[in-house]
Amino acid sequence: MTLSQREFFEEFLSDFRGVRRGSLLDSTVAGDLAISDVARVFGLRTSAIRYYEQIGILPPAMRKNGQRRYDKSALFRLAVVQRARETGFTLEEIRELFFGFPAGTPPPKRWHQLSQRKIAELRERMKRLQLMETLLKRVEDCRCHALEDCGEKILRQGRA
Repeated sequence: MTLSQREFFEEFLSDFRGVRRGSLLDSTVAGDLAISDVARVFGLRTSAIRYYEQIGILPPAMRKNGQRRYDKSALFRLAVVQRARETGFTLEEIRELFFGFPAGTPPPKRWHQLSQRKIAELRERMKRLQLMETLLKRVEDCRCHALEDCGEKILRQGRA
């Protein structure tokens, strides 16, 4: 069973506190959202929305009486940005997700390639964190009388 865009987005929005399911996808509302409405859905500041526009992650909004107005497509784009941020992608990696592939590259291939890189990065971080934990446990058992004694002991033993 496949989800329509509306059902998918409603399900995605259910992850955000304080958002009524479907409330922003009503056709009467979703075609003309103020920047504050969009920011509230994603728990962002309006300055973040403007910054996403500035760096090209979010296309420029329509203007109505000088104010930014957004349609559903901006919400869909920000949903992808938000999910990418939640998974640890940097803004540069998010730009790569949108613009760093040849035209026509399907989303699964984009996500897969970037995810594999991110997973490798996370594994390396975990190794460093495990080493830090080991070193912290060692220094917890310190019996030195002065920090200079600690320094001497560390130099004799090396990092391991």
